[in-house]
Amino acid sequence: MSKGVERATGHDLGTVFETDGARLWRAVFAYTQSREITDDAVAEAFAQCLRRGDVVDDPRAWVWTAAFRIAGGELRDRSRSDQLPELPVDQPLDDDPERLLRALRTLPANQRAVLVLRGYAGCRTEEIAEMLGIGRATVRVHLSRGRRRLRQLLDEEGRE
Repeated sequence: MSKGVERATGHDLGTVFETDGARLWRAVFAYTQSREITDDAVAEAFAQCLRRGDVVDDPRAWVWTAAFRIAGGELRDRSRSDQLPELPVDQPLDDDPERLLRALRTLPANQRAVLVLRGYAGCRTEEIAEMLGIGRATVRVHLSRGRRRLRQLLDEEGRE
């Protein structure tokens, strides 16, 4: 058991923060479009992982899952899907982050989350389903519909 404590509370959680912290923040931000929600969700995810200690077998997976669940809960609580702010991203998600974020902003929250987790974080369907608390088939539907709509939005904006 002490090995689990070391992994969740010691060096490994610090390594997760160093290797995934900024990437996780950008992924959650792409989902929420809110710096405040993103800051709170990522910080809370790491804090909860640290508090759980030896209960956490895989700190990286746990933190990613927790951050997205916390952020999703906050979005629901704030009913922010209609009122996403126009904010720049510190580090780009691709060659034209503003264009991508504008397009993502128009998608439903679950489609946005699935696209970010798959395309940016490289998560598998099973991981996304667990992180968001939805079924694998639902993930695939959101992914398909989200990709189709995102492609349409980016094509339309590119023609303007």
